[in-house]
Amino acid sequence: MPINAESGEFKPMIVAFCCNWCSYAGADLAGSSRLSYPADVKIIRVPCSCRVNPLFMLRAFQRGADGVIMCGCHPGDCHYTSGNYFARRRMALLFSMLEYLGIEKGRVRVEWVSAAEGQKFAITMNQFAETVAALGECKRLEDLRCQP
Repeated sequence: MPINAESGEFKPMIVAFCCNWCSYAGADLAGSSRLSYPADVKIIRVPCSCRVNPLFMLRAFQRGADGVIMCGCHPGDCHYTSGNYFARRRMALLFSMLEYLGIEKGRVRVEWVSAAEGQKFAITMNQFAETVAALGECKRLEDLRCQP
């Protein structure tokens, strides 16, 4: 829903679930390296990508997010041995339900970003923000009770 006051263009609100060990550290590296990515990306730090329930992602849409991305350790690199494999299976189920729920597949993304990939994190967030901005505002799951 945020619209840039100067240009009048739509700026999507994006929720990013990032694992503590890799993706969150990658976001930190992007920030300390002064790499830019949209300020409308709201990062939620989770212990592991396997702790992200698909319902959390749907709830983000319900609360007004225009796009949701989950970032985790590369497969085989998880600090909890196989957490990202569980996350990958859950996300496959979520992707199969998106069409049924009426959410475009471009609004949800899964990306594997390590702690040393700050540049990849910034590029990924910029690309995802552009994709979501092209799709426009998401109102499909929006809950009117959650509005301020």
